[in-house]
Amino acid sequence: MKSVHKQNATIYGILFAISSGHFINDILQAVVPAMFPIIEKSLQLSYTQIGWIAFALNMTSSLLQPVFGFYADKKSRPYLLPLGMLSSLVGLVGFALSGHFLWIILSVLFIGFGSAIFHPEGSRVAYMAAGQRRGLAQSIYQVGGNTGQSLAPIITAFIFVPFGQKGALWFSIAAIFGMLVLLKVSKWYSERVKETEAIKIRDNKTFSSKPSPIHNKIKWAMVLVVFLVFARSWYGAGLSNYYQFYLIEDYGLSIKKAQAYIFAFMFAGVLGTFLGGPLADRFGKRNIIFFSMLGAAPLTLALPYLPLEIVFPVIFCIGFIISSSFSVIVVYAQELLPKKIGMVSGLTVGFAFGMGAVGAVLFGGLADLYSIRFVMILCSFLPLLGMLTFLLPTDEMVRKLNH
Repeated sequence: MKSVHKQNATIYGILFAISSGHFINDILQAVVPAMFPIIEKSLQLSYTQIGWIAFALNMTSSLLQPVFGFYADKKSRPYLLPLGMLSSLVGLVGFALSGHFLWIILSVLFIGFGSAIFHPEGSRVAYMAAGQRRGLAQSIYQVGGNTGQSLAPIITAFIFVPFGQKGALWFSIAAIFGMLVLLKVSKWYSERVKETEAIKIRDNKTFSSKPSPIHNKIKWAMVLVVFLVFARSWYGAGLSNYYQFYLIEDYGLSIKKAQAYIFAFMFAGVLGTFLGGPLADRFGKRNIIFFSMLGAAPLTLALPYLPLEIVFPVIFCIGFIISSSFSVIVVYAQELLPKKIGMVSGLTVGFAFGMGAVGAVLFGGLADLYSIRFVMILCSFLPLLGMLTFLLPTDEMVRKLNH
């Protein structure tokens, strides 16, 4: 009975530790887009080249996350967590010292590789430490990452504008601290895996019967979930990577002032991510996913045409609404495929979300070919794809399909 109770308990110390690791991992990633306005001038880069840098970073992490997740589902490797942080540290140092476009690309590949290792295992730790409170646990874990990402504009305004590209070296301190935190998490993770295996052996569950086939409705629902995150990530990529240039070119703002608007969007996303879990518990996961996409659409459609005075509150609302399903959609996907937590987390947090990298390259090319304004107008239509949420099975149906 004690072992069962321990397995079902919510372990907040581990949740906050893995959330802090997520925070540091994502702040290291945030250094890259935060540097765009600086290296665009210092290295004379085009918008297309900036898009390729974002592509290299996000595609490395997005394509490899499901691979590491699939691998972790078969055999857990707890100490991959600090190893991923080490890879990001190597990439960060290279990024700070690179003076050529190709060296920048190589450096961000290391950062992306580190993130690919971290995210699936981080999601597994959050799932294992959640007990009966999976929605809350996933919110705590995801808020760490979203907070790290939201600091990109602050990093630009207060570190990179005064210190330039080498200011990125300051974040190596955070990476080393992150490795120490993750070493402790890995120790707990390793012990929990051993306990779980011991319980399976005790209960004669090690050699279970052939797993039941996945229902076709579950498969199609998973495909649709990935597509919805894909669409949302394209909008996020357009806004976080290029809206600062739109503010500079069309509104005449300085680099420093433009960052305040990007920060408002990202910080609102942190709040939306955290509150989305409790809202989903009350109103249903599918309903929150629908609201987060289609509810933001009127505001995203209006954003490119608004006077500067009301851009701030509108972009804040967009960030809050569109991020309210961030943790919810991960939990929804985990409930679709409860025996493939690592792979599902890699698909939703990694592959689909990271496919915004493709959007970053496309939007960069379109900005060079047409204009930044054209790209912002194009992005504004993406949340309308949220109408497809109606095709997802309800929360009750998901439970029935898995029993």
